[in-house]
Amino acid sequence: MRAMCLHGPDRALELADVAAPEQQPGSIIIDVEACGICRTDLHLLDGELPDIPYPVIPGHQIVGRVATSNEPTLGVGTRVGVPWLGYTCGTCSYCTCGRENLCDQAGFTGYTRPGGFAQQVRADARYCFALDPESSAAALAPLLCAGLIGYRALTMCGDAERIGIYGFGAAAHLLAQVLCHQRRSFYAFTRPGDTAAQQAATDLGASWAGASTAAAPRPLDAAIIFAPAGELVPLALAAVRKGGTVVCGGIHMSPIPSFSYALLWGERRLVSVANLTRADATEFLALAPRIPIRTRVETFRLDDANLAIERLRSGDVVGSAVLELE
Repeated sequence: MRAMCLHGPDRALELADVAAPEQQPGSIIIDVEACGICRTDLHLLDGELPDIPYPVIPGHQIVGRVATSNEPTLGVGTRVGVPWLGYTCGTCSYCTCGRENLCDQAGFTGYTRPGGFAQQVRADARYCFALDPESSAAALAPLLCAGLIGYRALTMCGDAERIGIYGFGAAAHLLAQVLCHQRRSFYAFTRPGDTAAQQAATDLGASWAGASTAAAPRPLDAAIIFAPAGELVPLALAAVRKGGTVVCGGIHMSPIPSFSYALLWGERRLVSVANLTRADATEFLALAPRIPIRTRVETFRLDDANLAIERLRSGDVVGSAVLELE
């Protein structure tokens, strides 16, 4: 089968013919229809994630049709989605207390397990989720990471009514729609001068949109940082009121500069999001069509994956970049 493979850090993906996956107990084989590209893929390409098992096939926002299965609930032809968290042991203290996202033996799609930048993928049936068979595969793909991570980050904000969003990319585009549905207000902080992102936030209902260096127009109850920029942490802490929460929503972040304890004092909380759980996926994928969430995507062919990645890296993609497979 055709796949885009990564052979080392700071290298372009290479189109290759590789062996098609074989079914194993508890797994299914999926014909990939579409696979989203997200910032985690950039961290993978740049060698910023630990212990990358080269060569690796990236891609963890997979939408496809079941090609081979022994699972009664996921028959051949069923459309499924495969997210970042692709395997857990099921027996450790984390897995047995509802925190499987922290499993030390976890496997990650497109990182420690082969991903969706390929014509087929093998996936653990436990971590495959049935999707609408009639919707566009490309439109569904961003829900599987940008949507899920944003949703988990939001749950960590509790009942916050005024929420700051730092970095208005794919995850923020989807989370904004959830916030409007829940009648919460949000404030968008972007790179200085990024008027396109600020306008996109305004169009999606932001109460305010401006530069990340600007002061919030009013104290926030919580803030979510999607941009992988550590210097945003003190800014977000300064923007939230006492008792507020700042959530770091990425898998990687540049070093966080030292800051005064006064920013954290007043029972402010600084937390991170690590992966997702199946409960997150079940809740969010049920909620998305009820809102309904509208994804904004730009599609690319599989062999144009490097072009898509560079477009995403430079900030030229508004919404999500998605690979479509024939």
